[in-house]
Amino acid sequence: MTKILCAVASYLLGSIPTGYLLVRLTGRKDVREFGSRSTGATNVLRVGGWKTALPVAVVDVLKGFLPVLLALRLTADPAFAAACGLIAVVGHCFPVWIGFRGGKGVATSLGAYAAIAPAACLASLGLFLVAVGLTRYVSLGSILASLAFPAFVLARGGPVAVAAVGLAVAALIVFQHRANIGRLLAGRERKLGERPA
Repeated sequence: MTKILCAVASYLLGSIPTGYLLVRLTGRKDVREFGSRSTGATNVLRVGGWKTALPVAVVDVLKGFLPVLLALRLTADPAFAAACGLIAVVGHCFPVWIGFRGGKGVATSLGAYAAIAPAACLASLGLFLVAVGLTRYVSLGSILASLAFPAFVLARGGPVAVAAVGLAVAALIVFQHRANIGRLLAGRERKLGERPA
């Protein structure tokens, strides 16, 4: 019963549509009508500026961190805790409250990774920062970092089950970035700092 409650709580916490709510509160329309049509912090940055995007990013990270931390405290099962992180990311990407159209899962997965495998998380974050610093493509950095996380977990001798869940999260993040991948290949992807037309 404890695991069922943790799983449900993970989805509900992950599904809080932070970006959607904060952009609405600033007097703008649905953030999903602009830019990448995502509720994530990167699109909020383009639409509402950093003062709106920063709290969105912080809350979205906590949406992944808190469910994993709670699951670890209640069950002491790293594999299940990692699964709760995946469930939170699913909630972020497909929130029931706004028609299952949310963000792309990157910040929420970062929070989950920080709770379950901090060293591997830092390595992935470093790769993300390098990729974005060199290319200014947040989508590319996000994809590379998510794909690298399972390898970083295994390289540090972490549980195979945690790496497997990380691979599932990476697959979801790549799926959510499918339009970005098409734009990257076509040379039409917006760079960090560029506002949508």
